[in-house]
Amino acid sequence: MRILLVEDDRMIGEAISVALRDAAYAVDWVRDGETALRAIANQEHQAIFLDLGLPKLDGCTLLQRVRAGGNSLPIIIISARDALADRVEGLDLGADDYLVKPFAMGELLARLRAIIRRQGGQGSPVLGNGSLQLDLSTHTAQIGELSVLLTNKEFALLQALLLRPGSILSRAQLEERLYGWDEGVESNSIDFLIHGLRKKLGAKVIRNVRGAGWMIPRQP
Repeated sequence: MRILLVEDDRMIGEAISVALRDAAYAVDWVRDGETALRAIANQEHQAIFLDLGLPKLDGCTLLQRVRAGGNSLPIIIISARDALADRVEGLDLGADDYLVKPFAMGELLARLRAIIRRQGGQGSPVLGNGSLQLDLSTHTAQIGELSVLLTNKEFALLQALLLRPGSILSRAQLEERLYGWDEGVESNSIDFLIHGLRKKLGAKVIRNVRGAGWMIPRQP
């Protein structure tokens, strides 16, 4: 899952980036509102962490423009502005959540997992299709009685497919979800990850649709 982080404070931005990458998310980090607006228009992300006190274009204005353009991308505000009026304004402008600085990284990740669950249409902390289950907090996949701890990239790929069971994701779409701007992508990286997942969970877990991409069926 690919996250856009919009934060001008270097120390906070580095800490959040490390925490997200350690939790298997790809991160694109920008430091001003205008660059963020271009990134939203030109790149595919699954969620945004948005500071409000940004140079060039403040967070509230950016949020307004994103929502006015019809973009429903999940947005979590991260701000030191802790007044009730600020929190209400941010949510009324279209933010999905509001997290006040300073915060624990565990809470930030939990808020993100909650948004992922809503994207997948599930209230449970587990994504699944009936036979295969993926625990978002432990990075564990379970099929039948087999339970497997996944690597970060294996988890990210399986999560991308389970968020849209029955839908085909191409190689390019999977690469966009798994790798940030500063990560090199080898030509066979997706094939390597899928081979590893099939070896751990069974050959039929992920289906190849020739010439189109890969999918996990809605039901086994």
